Amino acid sequence: MALIANFMIGIFDSGYGGLTVFKEIEKTLPQYDYIYLGDNARAPYGDLSQELIYNYSRQAVDFLFAQGCELIIFACNTASATALRRLQQEYLPVKYPGKNVLGVIRPMVEAVLELGPKKVVAVMGTKSTVDSGAYINEFANLDKSIKVVQEACPLLVPLIEASKEKEPQTKEILKVYTNDLKQCNPEVVVLGCTHYGWLWEEIKNNFSPETIVLESGQVVAKKLFQYLQRHPHYAQISDNPSRIFLTSGNNKKFDLAAKKFLGREIKSQTVKLN
Repeated sequence: MALIANFMIGIFDSGYGGLTVFKEIEKTLPQYDYIYLGDNARAPYGDLSQELIYNYSRQAVDFLFAQGCELIIFACNTASATALRRLQQEYLPVKYPGKNVLGVIRPMVEAVLELGPKKVVAVMGTKSTVDSGAYINEFANLDKSIKVVQEACPLLVPLIEASKEKEPQTKEILKVYTNDLKQCNPEVVVLGCTHYGWLWEEIKNNFSPETIVLESGQVVAKKLFQYLQRHPHYAQISDNPSRIFLTSGNNKKFDLAAKKFLGREIKSQTVKLN
């Protein structure tokens, strides 16, 4: 695929959930060019090994930088938890000095801390995100006084992608996933998967009325706005902002999913990652 344009902002997810993050980013920062890449052919990442997730994420980074991106957002908790730090510390300085990749975990942790002093935070995520301990480590780096409790929720993504958010089985599965977390009386619940925003109301109903439930989209958009104010060289304002959607899977299936996640029609292209 030929070079598209310099200074595009790349947004990457293993599947469709990152579209919810893109939707909020586009709403907050409509003046930039965006290229969205979903590795749908190899999704979901949640149950893959950490090494495989790293390799797939690195391939996505190579692809998006080749398209002219200077900055990439991992709109995927699993890739952010498993691959981001290694890419930032080992890969980018050698192969892409001056370019950057940001994730969703640090913004979510910062958003929790901005709510004021908290004692217990619950994290719901994929198995890989939970196993990585990324949220635990990030909270420990910023505020060691917070106790972090986690729950892997592997069945939620398939249910959401099948549009079964309101089905009785989904509600029952949520009760199972939230039961142990409820016993810890969390003041904040972090939805550590970009898909889970579709279940925000149902998840909220499983906790006390005082519990705050945070999902990724608006948080990441706000943090990206602040980041670009500090680092304007990563993206240029466009007179005619472009939106490019790419998938490693079936583009017609991707377009149908995008209509649900974005609320509008799009036309994507299928590309190969290797």
